[in-house]
Amino acid sequence: MLRLGRREFGAHEAVIMAIVNRTPDSFYDQGATFRDEPALDRVEQAVAEGAAIIDIGGVKAGPGEHVDAAEEARRTVGFVAEVRRRHPDVVISVDTWRHEVGEAVCEAGADLLNDAWGGVDPKLAEVAARYGAGLVCTHAGGVEPRTRPHRTSYDDVMADILRVTVGLAERAAALGVPRESILIDPGHDFGKNTRHSLEATRRLPEMTATGWPVLVSLSNKDFVGETLDMPVKERLLGTLATTAVSAWLGAQVYRVHEVAETRQVLDMVASIQGHRPPAVARRGLA
Repeated sequence: MLRLGRREFGAHEAVIMAIVNRTPDSFYDQGATFRDEPALDRVEQAVAEGAAIIDIGGVKAGPGEHVDAAEEARRTVGFVAEVRRRHPDVVISVDTWRHEVGEAVCEAGADLLNDAWGGVDPKLAEVAARYGAGLVCTHAGGVEPRTRPHRTSYDDVMADILRVTVGLAERAAALGVPRESILIDPGHDFGKNTRHSLEATRRLPEMTATGWPVLVSLSNKDFVGETLDMPVKERLLGTLATTAVSAWLGAQVYRVHEVAETRQVLDMVASIQGHRPPAVARRGLA
């Protein structure tokens, strides 16, 4: 059982985490949800389309203009409070690696801290424990936040992913983060080249075998673009194909830009697996 905020999710329940970037320079939407009203509209749409988690980020993942903790908090804390007011039951996640920001957003009502940079600030897990919030434990290959990998190599990329993510998860649980609220993430593109990310995808069963629920952040990423030689705005089909494979291999939570399309893919996979009945079943029964 995965428990986040007020929500509980069964073992075979695929969960969508919708991305809402409070940045002027995000790689995909180029700041479309930087201002409050477009961002709140995005939340409304994502929830209507089937997202259970809203993931709010105040700093672009890649290199760019410096954003200190105070500015990151300014972009996220008030917005978290407003989303909490409008959507009492939605799971609110904040994409941050800083404990100061984690503290502020948990005070405002966040349920989950999405640490995409592999525990670079060890105090973040302590914040999650103190507030009873969930935590995403990600493999980032040891790179510094907001830097790109360069000639990264692994003897065995999945072995390193397991060592780091399971280690972070066990540390978080020991600190008091509820075990049922901890997820592990292979960190596609983070500290990895395209071949590493492809290998991490096909070896996802090794992550699910740990017993920790697995989150994948695949949406329109560079490994999809390089695999198909497609620019950012033309990566949806590759993303959905990777989503279907990941669902078949046991991932549970999907961090995405396109919610409605992802919901259809996940529902179709769940029905093929036998975990979800067809929405309508008339054919051959009349």
